[in-house]
Amino acid sequence: MSRTGKSFLAKHLYFLFFIFFSLGANAQCAMCRAALGGDENTKQAQAVNDGIVYLMVVPYLLVAVIGYLIYRMYQSKKKKVS
Repeated sequence: MSRTGKSFLAKHLYFLFFIFFSLGANAQCAMCRAALGGDENTKQAQAVNDGIVYLMVVPYLLVAVIGYLIYRMYQSKKKKVS
């Protein structure tokens, strides 16, 4: 197997490892934690955590899609030049 093939395989294995073995995170700011503190608000606190994570994921997805589109644009320009 060539060096680029090994690099390609290693990158994809790392990606799959991080997807399948990711850890859950509690994403609360200090103000949210203070407002939702206590044992009686566990469902509400979990809902706030999920909302924060959801809002955090959207910008990353947009950047990834834009990056992919730029990558495809450069690849098509390379094919036209060759």
